[in-house]
Amino acid sequence: MGVVHHQHISRVRTAMGDDRYHTAFQRGCDLSEQAAVDYALETATAADGRRQVSGDEADLTPRESQIAKLVSEGLTNREIAARLVIAPPRTAEGHVQRILTKLGFSSRAQIAARYVSGQTAREAFLPSH
Repeated sequence: MGVVHHQHISRVRTAMGDDRYHTAFQRGCDLSEQAAVDYALETATAADGRRQVSGDEADLTPRESQIAKLVSEGLTNREIAARLVIAPPRTAEGHVQRILTKLGFSSRAQIAARYVSGQTAREAFLPSH
């Protein structure tokens, strides 16, 4: 770990106190990978009033999945429109907005993280050759 990382840890420990820091750290270590992603993306904490996305609601159409993949590659709406040979970037923008709404997200980064975590989960179930 880098020097900056250790500086941040030190600041957090100082702000929280050692006991609270260790408790929070252990809670984080005890989370499953999916629970950690949900926590980071704020998608599974209905207890605090935030929207929890159900499996059915979160299902994307094939086109939305294709666009989510391109978002995860860092493409802009204009680049997505060009890659998919669809009408002006507004069409891509509309798709991205529907994905954000459907998933209860507020940023493209959340789409990318969900897409990448979903790919990782699917790869875990593929037979190895």
